[in-house]
Amino acid sequence: MHRYTWALAALSSVSPAVVSASPLTYRGPSYVTHQDRLDGVKEAFQRAWNGYYEYAFPNDSLKPISKTYDNDRNGWGASAVDAISTALIMENQEVVDLIVDHIKTINFNQTVEGGEGVSLFETTIRYLGGLVSAYDFLTGPFEGTVDPDSVQTILDQAVNLAELLSVAFETPSGVPNNNLVFNGPNGPVTDGSTTNGIATIGTLILEWTRLSDLTGDDKYAKLVRAGEEYLLNVKNPEVGEPYPGLIGTNVNIDDGTFADSSGGWNGGTDSFYEYLIKMYIYDTERFEVFKDRWIAAIDSSITYLTSHPSTAPELTFLAAYNGAGKDKLNFVSSNLACFDGGNIILGGLTLDNEDYIKFGLELVEGCHATYIGTVTGIGPESFRWQDSELPKNASNNAGAPTAQATFYEDKGYWISSSAYVLRPEVIESYYYAYRATGDTKYQDWAWDAFLNINKTCSAGVGFSAVTNVNAPNGGSFYDSQESFWFAEVLKYSYLIQAGEAEYQINANHNNQWVFNTEAHPVKVAGTPI
Repeated sequence: MHRYTWALAALSSVSPAVVSASPLTYRGPSYVTHQDRLDGVKEAFQRAWNGYYEYAFPNDSLKPISKTYDNDRNGWGASAVDAISTALIMENQEVVDLIVDHIKTINFNQTVEGGEGVSLFETTIRYLGGLVSAYDFLTGPFEGTVDPDSVQTILDQAVNLAELLSVAFETPSGVPNNNLVFNGPNGPVTDGSTTNGIATIGTLILEWTRLSDLTGDDKYAKLVRAGEEYLLNVKNPEVGEPYPGLIGTNVNIDDGTFADSSGGWNGGTDSFYEYLIKMYIYDTERFEVFKDRWIAAIDSSITYLTSHPSTAPELTFLAAYNGAGKDKLNFVSSNLACFDGGNIILGGLTLDNEDYIKFGLELVEGCHATYIGTVTGIGPESFRWQDSELPKNASNNAGAPTAQATFYEDKGYWISSSAYVLRPEVIESYYYAYRATGDTKYQDWAWDAFLNINKTCSAGVGFSAVTNVNAPNGGSFYDSQESFWFAEVLKYSYLIQAGEAEYQINANHNNQWVFNTEAHPVKVAGTPI
């Protein structure tokens, strides 16, 4: 097993083999291919897959140190389904065939271990998104790599899953309940929750709309659009929309009103904003209002949430909020939130807005600083700072804890949660920054991050989350390799070093694919923009 680690470590000292891309036919950057880096990412994929397949398949996730498995996503083989689009991009036919054979056998009617904790959101982005993307890939750029009957079965399985999940939308308002319980005598039921979050309401529309477009049955798109309307048109803006376009977190399921005024770009709210511009890319005619709401959210984020640390004012982060006003800002961000720069860059490309692109690149620089500031070269799960403009004695602008005062003085942030759980978002933003600019420094940043992750997180027969990015060797291991390692970290690490393909994001107005929040590419339905 160690040969993978040594091979990747060796690559860091080898001069990259750069192959110039074919001349581009549009106004925009040119790109380069690093074959040695691609081989390194492929090697990591194969190592992680081999460990998963031997010790965890067909369960959800590998526990690489104890060499067993965890059914954290319903027991339907989350890592397999999450891996298929990446395996196709890497042209790993053996793994593709194994995954397709598995998909045909999944019984979505039953979950393991009592069937509790089925998340509509997580099941949508990983399973439904994985299936829909696989179908698009296998009827598009990878047509012919799998037999037609199996391809049709993938779509049929997506329909089967959506039908079972549809019970989530049987609420007075149409706002879905995120929490489902399977295995009961009457099929899936909801758990009786009274609220749902904007990320878990607003990060369904791409996958379910695509399913409607592929099947010709608009009921799936209608189900998710009903709940989305409460996020686009806030019924009680005095509570739910503290800034234009920026909304609260929790929505009352019975009537669609907002229960709070808290929000930002962190977990629980993040991917709602992500999908606004992505739905416009998906179809400009049907989803023009989504573009308008995204613009409002970005303009408010720039105006009201932009913050610079007192010890490093050159860095740019987005604050969270608990209502309107500087005194309601919370100067905290996260590894998870670091997708924000990439999303704003994508929107800037789409709308020909150089100011958005520039701002997105500033956010990418800030998140890069959180990576290079730690012992391992990996950013922490969450971090804080003291705002440079508010008075230092403001109630919401406390300084660094004494134990981290020196670190904050030097780095411009301090660590509030030191874990790294194999998150992809920083590398994701590097990807969009590179595709927008062609600046190879972003490829280098992504490669440095990948090497550091490989060095720190290689564990047993795969890769594991770690407890402390600012300790030697990452502290200790959590013995956890979640499915998004395959779907996101390895895919973005690969694509940023790869050459042109129709599913690559480009800087012109001809993007034919858009990635769901799990990095599964979905074919654009409208005219590419």
